[in-house]
Amino acid sequence: MDKLCIFAGTTLFGYVFWYLGILLGFEFTGCFVLSSIGSMVGVYAGWKVAQHYK
Repeated sequence: MDKLCIFAGTTLFGYVFWYLGILLGFEFTGCFVLSSIGSMVGVYAGWKVAQHYK
């Protein structure tokens, strides 16, 4: 369950932060950096969700 929640969080937050970069007018590199940060946030959020439902 941990890995599934972390995967879902990473995917969701990565896409959201990439889209945020597009809205802010960043090009590829800026969107990539924001997406990486979003993925790290997603790992933490997914892990916290998995811990909550254990």
